[in-house]
Amino acid sequence: MNENRVYLFDSTLRDGQQTQGVDFSVQDKAGIARGLGAIGIDYIEGGFPGANPTDDAFFLSRPDLGDQSRFVAFGMTRRPGRSAENDPGLAPLVNSAADAVCIVGKAWDFHVDVALGIPRNENVDMIGDSIAFLKNRKGEAMYDAEHFFDGYKANPAYALDCLLAAYEAGARWVVLCDTNGGTLPHEIYDIVSAVTEHIPGTHLGIHCHNDTENAVANSIMAVRAGARQIQGTLNGLGERCGNANLVSLIPSLKLKTDFDLGISDEQLQQLTMLSRRLDERLNRVPAANAAYVGQSAFAHKGGLHVSAVEKDSRTYEHIPPEAVGNNRHIIVSDQAGRSNVVALLRNLGITMEDQDGSRMQALLEKVKEREFQGFSYDGAEASFELLVRTAQNSLPQFFKLHRFRVMDDRRWNSRGELVTEAEATVAMTIKDRDIREVALGNGPVNAIDQALRKALLPFYPTLEDMELQDYKVRILNSAEGTRAVTRVMIEFGDSKGRSWTTVGVSPNIIDASYSALRDGIVWKLFHDTAKKA
Repeated sequence: MNENRVYLFDSTLRDGQQTQGVDFSVQDKAGIARGLGAIGIDYIEGGFPGANPTDDAFFLSRPDLGDQSRFVAFGMTRRPGRSAENDPGLAPLVNSAADAVCIVGKAWDFHVDVALGIPRNENVDMIGDSIAFLKNRKGEAMYDAEHFFDGYKANPAYALDCLLAAYEAGARWVVLCDTNGGTLPHEIYDIVSAVTEHIPGTHLGIHCHNDTENAVANSIMAVRAGARQIQGTLNGLGERCGNANLVSLIPSLKLKTDFDLGISDEQLQQLTMLSRRLDERLNRVPAANAAYVGQSAFAHKGGLHVSAVEKDSRTYEHIPPEAVGNNRHIIVSDQAGRSNVVALLRNLGITMEDQDGSRMQALLEKVKEREFQGFSYDGAEASFELLVRTAQNSLPQFFKLHRFRVMDDRRWNSRGELVTEAEATVAMTIKDRDIREVALGNGPVNAIDQALRKALLPFYPTLEDMELQDYKVRILNSAEGTRAVTRVMIEFGDSKGRSWTTVGVSPNIIDASYSALRDGIVWKLFHDTAKKA
C-alpha cells in the first residue's frame, strides 16, 4: 500500500445541501457528481437513501462517475433494540446502487447518555453490528465518528472504543469528525497522532467543519498526523460555516506536498471550472477572493506588482494560474499604472507603439474618465479591448444601430393565466443595407438580444453559437432610488470555448444592457473575422 496516498471523499451532495439557501434537484446532483468524477474524486457521497424523495430518485438513476470514483450512500447505525438485518434505516443503504456505505454514529459519551439515552456499551455494539452487516452486504463500509474530538477530550477511552468497534468489524475507513468545527489545528494533530497508535492511519479519515475558519488547516494537520482520507465539500459548502473546502485542499496537497491524491495534472486544470459551475447551479456569484479559483486569486492591480509578475510570475503568484485552470488577471482601473495597461494590452495581443507617449496617456485618461462615469473594466476586458481598438481606429464598423424600441405587455391570456411578454424593434444598417426587425422575448433584454440576432445572423452566421452566460446589474448611486445609474455586466461564451465579459452604464437599465450586448456581439465578430484574416 502507498502510505502517501490520500483519498478524497466529497460530501457536497449531502453535507453541502445543509447550506442555508441550497436545495439540489436530482439533475443538480447528477451534474455535480459527474463533475466530481471527471477530476478523479475517490468517493462521491450521493445522499441518504430512504430519507427523502430527491435522494431516492437520485440513487435510482446512478450517474456515470468514470473509472476512479466510488458512489457512496450515507446513513446511520442501526437503532437500539433492533438487529442490523432488520433495521429499516440500513435496508435502503444495502438496496441502493452505491458501491460503498458511510454511516454516522455517536462517539461522545455525553450524546449517548443524553441524546440516545441508552447504555454506552449498546452504542458501541450498534456501531460494530452495523459496520459488519454493511461490509458483508456492500463490500465497503465506513464509520463517521460524530463529535469525535469533543468525545475524545471528554472521555478518550470511550471515544476510542467506538472507533475500535468499527475498525474491528471491518470498516475500511474510520472517520474522525470535528462536527461542531471547534477544534484547532494543534489539537487535531495531537489527537489524530494518538489515535494512530490504535488504528493505522491508512484506515483513518478526517471530516472537519469550518466554524473557526480552520477546516482546511485541520484537514492538512490530520493528514500530517497520519490520516489518509479527507472528507470535504466543493467551495466549502455545509451547514453553519461550512465544511473543509476540497477546492483549496486538492491543489494545496497536490502542488505543495509529497502526498499522492490520484489526480492528474490535466484533472487539476478542471478545478476552477468545476468550482464556478457549482456556483452557477446555485445562482451564486463566485467568491472573487477564493484561493486558487477566485477571479482575484491571480489578479494584480498595483503597477509595481504587475511589473514584477511580468518579469517572474513567482514574485507574487505562489503557483502558475493555469495549473488549476485559472488565469492571471491584470486589472485596469483609474488607480492602475501604465504597467497594468501595457501588461493587459500584451495579454490581448494589442501593440501600442508609443507605450510611453501621448496615445498611452490619452488611453489612461479615457479609462479614468469612464470609470468616473461608472464603467468598470475590472473583469470586463472585452469592453476594454474594444475601447482600445476604437482609439486606434482598428475596429471595423460591423453594423450601425439607428434606434431600438422596447415594449412590455403584462396581461391575462385566454386561459386566465397572467403572462408578461416583451417586444423589441431594432432599426440598423448592416453592410450598407437598412434592416428593421421585431422580436419577442421573456424580458426586455432578451427581446433586444433576439431582435439583434434576427437582423445580424443573415450577415454574420457565426453569431449563431454565441450565448449569454451571466447577467449582472449593480446600482451605482442607490441614494437616487429609481433614478440611479446602473451598471450591467454580461458574460458571453461560444462553441470555441471562449468566454468574454462586457460592461454598459446608463441611468436607463435597458440602454446599459444594450451597450453591454453590443460590445459582446462586436467582440465576437472582430475575433471571428480577425481569425479568418
